[in-house]
Amino acid sequence: MRKIVSRRRLSSSWEGQGAHRPAKMASRLPRSVDLTHFCQKLNRVKTLEDDMMETSFNRCLSTVDLTLLGLGGMVGSGLYVLTGTVAKETAGPAIVVSFVIAGVASLLAALCYAEFGARVPKTGSAYMFTYISVGEIWAFLIGWNVILEYMIGGAAVARAWSGYLDAIFDHRIKNFTETHLGSWQVPFLAHYPDFLASGILLLATAFISFGARFSSWLNHVFSAVSMGVILFILVMGFVLARPQNWSASEGGFAPYGVSGVMAGSATCFYAFVGFDVIATSSEEARNPQRAIPRAIAISLSLAAGAYILVSMVLTLMVPWHSLDPESALADAFYRRGYSWAGFIVAVGSICAMNTVLLSNLFSLPRIVYAMAEDGLFFQVFSRVHPRTQVPVVAIVVFGFLMAVLALVFDLEALVQFLSIGTLLAYTFVAASVIVLRFQRAKVEAPEPPAGSEPARTPTESLAGATEPKEYESFSDKLHLVGKEKPRGQREPGQLKAAFEPYLDFLSDFYPGEVVTVAVVVLMVSALCLCAVLVFGQGPLHLPTWSFALLLLLFSLAFVASLLLISVHEQQPGSRTFQLPLVPLTPALSIFINLYLMLKLNYMTWLRFSVWLVAGLLVYFGYGIRHSKENLRDAPAPAVSARYVVFPSGSLEETVQTVQPSQGLEEAVEEEAKR
Repeated sequence: MRKIVSRRRLSSSWEGQGAHRPAKMASRLPRSVDLTHFCQKLNRVKTLEDDMMETSFNRCLSTVDLTLLGLGGMVGSGLYVLTGTVAKETAGPAIVVSFVIAGVASLLAALCYAEFGARVPKTGSAYMFTYISVGEIWAFLIGWNVILEYMIGGAAVARAWSGYLDAIFDHRIKNFTETHLGSWQVPFLAHYPDFLASGILLLATAFISFGARFSSWLNHVFSAVSMGVILFILVMGFVLARPQNWSASEGGFAPYGVSGVMAGSATCFYAFVGFDVIATSSEEARNPQRAIPRAIAISLSLAAGAYILVSMVLTLMVPWHSLDPESALADAFYRRGYSWAGFIVAVGSICAMNTVLLSNLFSLPRIVYAMAEDGLFFQVFSRVHPRTQVPVVAIVVFGFLMAVLALVFDLEALVQFLSIGTLLAYTFVAASVIVLRFQRAKVEAPEPPAGSEPARTPTESLAGATEPKEYESFSDKLHLVGKEKPRGQREPGQLKAAFEPYLDFLSDFYPGEVVTVAVVVLMVSALCLCAVLVFGQGPLHLPTWSFALLLLLFSLAFVASLLLISVHEQQPGSRTFQLPLVPLTPALSIFINLYLMLKLNYMTWLRFSVWLVAGLLVYFGYGIRHSKENLRDAPAPAVSARYVVFPSGSLEETVQTVQPSQGLEEAVEEEAKR
């Protein structure tokens, strides 16, 4: 029979020893309880409001607005630079296949964002999605990395914009700056201050602060020009196409083989980074339940189509081995006798980079706002301008910081840093989809019947495993003594009825608890499997038998965790968009993201670790104490009677009034004296 103990009684074994408790044990127990409470604070999840459509922002963005924002974030300078670089150095004409594979891999991550954006129409993107399903500290670290990603990304695009414009004028801007201000030879600093890049960022910051409606209109203008130029490139490119450029005489369609195609896919994957601006804008969408999934699907499809078709015409116009990686499209038209087309390509490239700048400056302040609104970041950044209805303080401060980065820092060494933050966010969002699908929906949960204990979320059930229970009435709770079995309709996270005869031991866990553990096992096994694939036959030089054995073991663990998740009940279908084939689809996304993360060089991981340490200092120095979830922690109600049921079946009643404000140590001292 199970013991029923009070919240203030720290363990069943302590209660069973009666009134004579060693003082030494009493002095030790608060430490373990404090540690448990501290871990619970780190992993607490965000409580959402009943009306998630209520916001201080202006819900003015339509599906078209969101689609063009996402398209602008994805189709940037990569279309004009990345295609030529990958085609010449990595994949050849098979870059077309590389973009197809990269597009499918990006679609897996995008669909995860689409489900969350429709279900939780709040700004914050990956940070918010992680906070409501995984835990606070993980959400903070995701948000912290996304902030740096947007800052470096925006500054890098601004410097590329400046360099491209400078090249059109024969580098006169660079020469003038170096002549009058000199050049620097300092590590991590640029060779000269880039005032043009800094100025364009400050100008874009001013435009973004005018409001979401104005920012969207400006993005429409640049996107329209960019898409017009892409259409021109496709029409002219197919007119000038020469199929013999894919023939064996020029090296064939896939001169670098399958390995080149896969390596090209890993590089092309980053071309689709940018669709998360749509999820970030969900709090400003008119109808987020419909607009977010549609905008993500349409923008990703258009971006993938643009990359595939442009890479196709580029390698058909001129032989792939003769491409100029710096300006492949403009050089291809020049070599075919259409030098005037280079000017049109330059205009399209500048407009495309403008859309990426606007996308970065639009998303970054809203991530900061979401963290500040939850109390995890400095409260000043949560201020929303009453007229423009945008977080103007966050826009101005981080726009200025981005301008400083572009002015003085050498960003080439930090550009790879963008990848790891994005992939980490994708990984946690995919894991969050699985966890949330197998949790009980808090806002839609029915009221429990009188006298029964409400079902818990996985987080609460994990806490309940170490926290004693508190009851006010013995007669109401007597039926809890003994083994409890779920009755009636099964909740999300419970074992499916068809598998109960074979996996009955899993029925003893709280709903969602097994799924949460299985998700952790899935991520660890996926990480180990990717590590074996990346380092096994390369740096580690594992023997063939051990390489195959490790692959088999971690693959079995990965599949077993998937099957373990699948035998539990999911949430019933909702009217909003839902990711198909859960948990398989997010699990594949997790695997791809981790694989690409391990392909990054060690310096990227070193810089990433330093930035994580800085983030932890901010969180433990400010965020954990100012989190709004602290205010939601209701004090324990006063308890007038407690009952303990011992294995022998005897009943002992202990009468004590405990005030909600009574400290833990005072309670321990009173228990010890008794």
